[in-house]
Amino acid sequence: MRLYLIVLLIVEYFSFSQNPYSTRDSKNYLSAGRTITDTTLTKSIKRGAIIYADFCVQCHMENGDGVRNTYPPLAKADFLLTNKQESIRAIKYGLKGKITVNGAIYNSIMPPLGLYDDEVADVMNYISNSWGNTSKLVTEKDVQLINN
Repeated sequence: MRLYLIVLLIVEYFSFSQNPYSTRDSKNYLSAGRTITDTTLTKSIKRGAIIYADFCVQCHMENGDGVRNTYPPLAKADFLLTNKQESIRAIKYGLKGKITVNGAIYNSIMPPLGLYDDEVADVMNYISNSWGNTSKLVTEKDVQLINN
């Protein structure tokens, strides 16, 4: 049990030390020049940052830029911001086939990540509110309504 807690603390420290939405000293977070109070959305964003670091960063990169012609960007990504249901579906069930992101065509496979619905909501909130993106809260109920 003690080892589990130590590992959890280490993961939390390294995940949040690189995350612009987290801080150890304040309940306010700065993003794109605005102050965000510690709300349901910011709590979800913090949890989503951990999930992103575990499942998404390998392809979409730490800065959300993706890999040109291979993995689409998430930073300022028109697909992500205008196709919320499709984006949730991709995280929940995976994605196969062509999509167009910021005018570029991507035809890769994103396998299903095996996340619970609340985790899908958290990672959606993180990517939809990072790297210049802004979006409203995605809830677990929103994710539950998405079918394959």
